[in-house]
Amino acid sequence: MIQLTRLNRSSVTVNSDLIKLIEQAPDTVITLVNGEKLLVRESIGEILDRIVKFRRSIAHGPGSADASGLVAGAASETPNQAMDSSSKTGSEHAR
Repeated sequence: MIQLTRLNRSSVTVNSDLIKLIEQAPDTVITLVNGEKLLVRESIGEILDRIVKFRRSIAHGPGSADASGLVAGAASETPNQAMDSSSKTGSEHAR
């Protein structure tokens, strides 16, 4: 979900998965898959940035990457290594 501003300055939260297209003419018009249209103050670029940021936060989970792409306090092992080590039995860890 992304937070946008209607032309009357009221706030609206939009499910970005339901956006069909975005037009700038001269106001920004968002058309949803159900045909509903929203007029918002943000530019197409701002909306796209918010969608990308939202989807990255979903992909990386809570406490996700900072601007450098690194997760603060994350272990150095990869997700596959973590899964491999968590699936081993106690006797395998002892080796």
